[in-house]
Amino acid sequence: MDLVRSILLAIEQCEHGHAPEDLKIEGFSEEQIGHHVYIMGQAGLLEVADATCLADPSPVAIPIAMTWDGHDFLELAREPSRWRLAVDKVTKAGAAMTIDIIKSVLLTLAQQAL
Repeated sequence: MDLVRSILLAIEQCEHGHAPEDLKIEGFSEEQIGHHVYIMGQAGLLEVADATCLADPSPVAIPIAMTWDGHDFLELAREPSRWRLAVDKVTKAGAAMTIDIIKSVLLTLAQQAL
Protein backbone atom coordinates (compact mmCIF):
# COMPACT_ATOMS: atom_id res chain seq x y z
CA MET A 1 0.00 0.00 0.00
CA ASP A 2 2.94 2.36 0.55
CA LEU A 3 3.81 1.93 -3.12
CA VAL A 4 0.24 2.74 -4.16
CA ARG A 5 0.38 5.96 -2.13
CA SER A 6 3.83 6.83 -3.51
CA ILE A 7 2.66 6.33 -7.11
CA LEU A 8 -0.33 8.60 -6.56
CA LEU A 9 1.84 11.26 -4.93
CA ALA A 10 4.33 11.11 -7.82
CA ILE A 11 1.60 11.42 -10.44
CA GLU A 12 0.02 14.34 -8.61
CA GLN A 13 3.30 16.27 -8.88
CA CYS A 14 2.95 16.42 -12.66
CA GLU A 15 1.84 19.90 -13.60
CA HIS A 16 -0.71 19.13 -16.31
CA GLY A 17 -2.45 16.08 -14.85
CA HIS A 18 -0.70 13.48 -16.97
CA ALA A 19 1.50 10.89 -15.34
CA PRO A 20 5.26 11.25 -15.79
CA GLU A 21 6.73 9.42 -18.76
CA ASP A 22 9.35 7.68 -16.63
CA LEU A 23 7.76 6.93 -13.26
CA LYS A 24 10.39 5.98 -10.67
CA ILE A 25 9.81 5.29 -6.98
CA GLU A 26 12.89 4.84 -4.81
CA GLY A 27 13.22 1.33 -3.42
CA PHE A 28 10.97 -0.31 -6.04
CA SER A 29 11.81 -1.96 -9.35
CA GLU A 30 10.26 -1.02 -12.69
CA GLU A 31 8.42 -4.35 -12.62
CA GLN A 32 6.94 -3.67 -9.16
CA ILE A 33 5.85 -0.19 -10.19
CA GLY A 34 4.44 -1.38 -13.52
CA HIS A 35 2.47 -4.17 -11.86
CA HIS A 36 1.07 -1.86 -9.19
CA VAL A 37 0.09 0.65 -11.88
CA TYR A 38 -1.69 -2.22 -13.66
CA ILE A 39 -3.71 -3.23 -10.59
CA MET A 40 -4.33 0.41 -9.65
CA GLY A 41 -5.98 0.69 -13.06
CA GLN A 42 -8.15 -2.30 -12.22
CA ALA A 43 -9.08 -0.66 -8.89
CA GLY A 44 -10.10 2.56 -10.65
CA LEU A 45 -7.37 4.73 -9.10
CA LEU A 46 -5.56 5.36 -12.39
CA GLU A 47 -6.23 5.49 -16.09
CA VAL A 48 -3.63 3.16 -17.58
CA ALA A 49 -2.39 1.67 -20.83
CA ASP A 50 -1.68 -2.04 -20.68
CA ALA A 51 1.97 -2.58 -21.62
CA THR A 52 2.19 -6.30 -20.88
CA CYS A 53 4.32 -8.42 -23.19
CA LEU A 54 4.38 -12.21 -23.23
CA ALA A 55 7.93 -12.12 -21.89
CA ASP A 56 6.94 -10.05 -18.84
CA PRO A 57 6.88 -11.97 -15.54
CA SER A 58 3.72 -10.10 -14.48
CA PRO A 59 1.15 -7.79 -16.06
CA VAL A 60 2.37 -4.19 -16.33
CA ALA A 61 0.80 -0.90 -17.33
CA ILE A 62 1.82 2.66 -18.03
CA PRO A 63 -0.01 5.32 -16.02
CA ILE A 64 -1.85 7.97 -18.02
CA ALA A 65 -3.61 10.02 -15.33
CA MET A 66 -5.19 9.78 -11.92
CA THR A 67 -8.96 9.17 -11.79
CA TRP A 68 -11.43 10.94 -9.52
CA ASP A 69 -11.28 7.92 -7.17
CA GLY A 70 -7.49 8.15 -7.22
CA HIS A 71 -7.65 11.80 -6.18
CA ASP A 72 -10.14 10.98 -3.41
CA PHE A 73 -7.94 8.17 -2.10
CA LEU A 74 -4.87 10.41 -2.18
CA GLU A 75 -6.64 13.18 -0.29
CA LEU A 76 -7.41 10.71 2.48
CA ALA A 77 -3.88 9.22 2.42
CA ARG A 78 -1.90 12.43 1.91
CA GLU A 79 -1.08 13.27 5.53
CA PRO A 80 1.80 11.00 6.62
CA SER A 81 0.61 10.67 10.23
CA ARG A 82 -2.93 9.70 9.18
CA TRP A 83 -1.51 7.24 6.64
CA ARG A 84 0.75 5.55 9.22
CA LEU A 85 -2.07 5.39 11.78
CA ALA A 86 -4.43 3.77 9.25
CA VAL A 87 -1.84 1.21 8.15
CA ASP A 88 -1.01 0.42 11.80
CA LYS A 89 -4.70 -0.03 12.68
CA VAL A 90 -5.28 -2.43 9.77
CA THR A 91 -2.08 -4.35 10.55
CA LYS A 92 -2.83 -4.65 14.28
CA ALA A 93 -6.39 -5.79 13.56
CA GLY A 94 -5.02 -8.52 11.31
CA ALA A 95 -7.32 -7.37 8.52
CA ALA A 96 -6.51 -7.76 4.86
CA MET A 97 -4.71 -4.69 3.51
CA THR A 98 -7.09 -3.94 0.64
CA ILE A 99 -7.85 -0.60 -1.01
CA ASP A 100 -11.41 -0.66 0.33
CA ILE A 101 -10.37 -1.42 3.92
CA ILE A 102 -7.53 1.10 4.07
CA LYS A 103 -9.76 3.73 2.43
CA SER A 104 -12.50 3.02 4.98
CA VAL A 105 -10.06 3.43 7.88
CA LEU A 106 -8.64 6.63 6.34
CA LEU A 107 -12.16 8.00 5.88
CA THR A 108 -13.04 7.24 9.50
CA LEU A 109 -9.88 8.98 10.71
CA ALA A 110 -10.62 12.00 8.54
CA GLN A 111 -14.20 12.19 9.81
CA GLN A 112 -13.01 11.94 13.43
CA ALA A 113 -10.73 14.91 12.81
CA LEU A 114 -13.72 17.13 11.94
